[in-house]
Amino acid sequence: MKRTTISQGGQVQVPADVRRRWGTRDVVLEERGNSLVIRPVPGDPIGAALASLAGPGPTSEEIRRQTREEDAELAERKARL
Repeated sequence: MKRTTISQGGQVQVPADVRRRWGTRDVVLEERGNSLVIRPVPGDPIGAALASLAGPGPTSEEIRRQTREEDAELAERKARL
């Protein structure tokens, strides 16, 4: 955890090592009750979104099998009522 001070102008300093790791100068502030979350905004949000979806996903047959199992489970629950 890093500690910093809010200036009179409302500015907060983010340590250089954190800024370098994030690789961006833009951030989003999210207030959560008694805490504040600072998250980096990627320079290329479209590319970052595409990268988050990279990798193999389930095949269509796996999705159909899972849907059939969920439908069967739901039907079984309804039958018990």
